[in-house]
Amino acid sequence: MALKDAIALGMSLPHRSPEPIDMRVVRQVAQRADALGFRDLWVTENTLDHVFSFDPMIVLTYAAAITTSIRVGVSVVVLPIQNPIHVAHQIATLDYASNGRAILGVGLGRDQHYAQFQVPRERRVRRFREEVELIKALWTEPKISYHGSIYQLDAGAMSPKPVQKPHPPIWFGGGHPDAIRRAAAMADAWMGSGGSSNAEFARSVPLLREQLEKARRDPKTFPISKRVFLSVHERADVARTELHRWFSVVYHNPAGTDASGIHGTPEQVRERLEELVAGGANHLLLNPVCRHAEQLEALASITGLL
Repeated sequence: MALKDAIALGMSLPHRSPEPIDMRVVRQVAQRADALGFRDLWVTENTLDHVFSFDPMIVLTYAAAITTSIRVGVSVVVLPIQNPIHVAHQIATLDYASNGRAILGVGLGRDQHYAQFQVPRERRVRRFREEVELIKALWTEPKISYHGSIYQLDAGAMSPKPVQKPHPPIWFGGGHPDAIRRAAAMADAWMGSGGSSNAEFARSVPLLREQLEKARRDPKTFPISKRVFLSVHERADVARTELHRWFSVVYHNPAGTDASGIHGTPEQVRERLEELVAGGANHLLLNPVCRHAEQLEALASITGLL
């Protein structure tokens, strides 16, 4: 069975790179991924970064404007350093402008985000939970009054409402067991990060399924995803060199090349992707790290979309 018939496939929009990204490549990847039948296009949020990185909301709006059916998502917005009212309005507007194609991924981020944005790290989980509740309320209710321990809003109203009902899907990231429990309770989907190892992903899936069942939610219909940084090349040594550069320069973690990434010939890459599906993924976000347009075609071929 082709991968495309077994799972949903997402594609990374070129957005974060050691070198500046040419907007022609962004356009080419967005439109070609749409035409090939990839399910969704994804970016990350890395506002303060040592490498080139687009603002997610703006580049997704651009991508939505030049495509017709592919969904557009961010995985993940570091929610506790943001104002949830702004995030709600941005995603509602993106969903309205794209006719119902927006996806919001959210996570807690890393310790440095709190210092950089002058947001207290204390009670960050409480802040995160209230923000998710407030965003959903703003999307679904004509007028809301929200009284949390951190956020208070009286008679708040927001329009446009999202096109998607009840609201755009909210995907959670984070591999900590507590994050996985939160995803099972509160999220519409879960995505393992690209920097997490494939072994960690395989360990996370059973816990997620167990927690979903406890919450009386069906693990079969709950999207379980993994972002996969990858490089595919007819020469396996070239593919590994490309991915090693990415993990070394962008992640400062050269060991991630083999632990977290997937590299090799088309046959080798297909085999490794099938391992992730066997480990419980029903969605994969394919994230080439260079030669974006060329690798999009190779991955379409590997997964059966071409």
